[in-house]
Amino acid sequence: MRIAINGMGRIGRLLARRLLTLEDIELVAVNDIMEPENLAYLLRYDSIYGTLPDPVTYREGHITVGDKRFSAFRTEDPAALPWAKLGVDIVLECSGRFTHGEGAAIHLSAGARRVLLSTTGSPDLPLLIYGFNNHLLTAGVTIVSPGGCMTNCTTHVLYLLNQIGIESAQVNILHSYTSRQELVDAPHKQHRRGRAAAESIIPVEIDLAASLERLMPVLKDRIATVSTRVPVANGAMADFTVQLSAAATVRQVNSLFENAARQEYKGILEYTEEGLVSLDVKGNTHSCVIDGGLTSMVGRQVKLFAWFDNEYGYTSRMIDWLYYWKRHL
Repeated sequence: MRIAINGMGRIGRLLARRLLTLEDIELVAVNDIMEPENLAYLLRYDSIYGTLPDPVTYREGHITVGDKRFSAFRTEDPAALPWAKLGVDIVLECSGRFTHGEGAAIHLSAGARRVLLSTTGSPDLPLLIYGFNNHLLTAGVTIVSPGGCMTNCTTHVLYLLNQIGIESAQVNILHSYTSRQELVDAPHKQHRRGRAAAESIIPVEIDLAASLERLMPVLKDRIATVSTRVPVANGAMADFTVQLSAAATVRQVNSLFENAARQEYKGILEYTEEGLVSLDVKGNTHSCVIDGGLTSMVGRQVKLFAWFDNEYGYTSRMIDWLYYWKRHL
């Protein structure tokens, strides 16, 4: 399977690093508007995941990492990319710019067979969460939105809780700061998002509730979401407050997740009762890690917490998608 990446931000670069370690999936090209020498530098030196052991060099349109070599392009227009010539099977669209069907389809016109976004796309694209509804993928679907890191965490949790029954849910995603925030105070259409990210706890607006309602119509008008950005560079924790429609105990709730982690959600959901903090999930491949020691009940209201590495866990699901496409289509 031959893979190209468009957009080499945090997710694109981490995907490149990880794909280079796989024997049966080949990274053949990347594209980003940054200077390719700068891209090579950022591929090798990463403030979160450390330094690659092999040197990374750019020369004559190619980046070399150890004994692996792939093309490096610098164009704003995906239509100009030689996906057909390179025999690209799947483009990982990680730029954040082409999240609508028409935009993502430019990669198909350029010769790629399929496109996998690195975010929740527009409503005209199928929203398929790995481990939840990936079975709905058919051979005729050529562009897939796999949701974002927050969607991949919360979907599984709410689906399992709905086995008891959900009357209402409030979800707060305590999330590390991101590139869409500012290093120092600056203008932003969401005023609070423009404040210095490493200095404050900053509530930001997100569209997670709409995505969850698309995935689980039973949640329509029963869920509200917000993200609170905190001054750490990596790691996140989802804080669920859910009014259940039937009485349950802490043990019953925790057992739902403990059993799922061993069975149908193995590799996607993890359960623990150890005293974790956000740093402990750096590099964790799961979409969510249920912290059973923090589960509590007041009447029929359950409080539940799930950790996740917002970069590594999410790229793990994107890689799962590549293998799923490889196996089934």
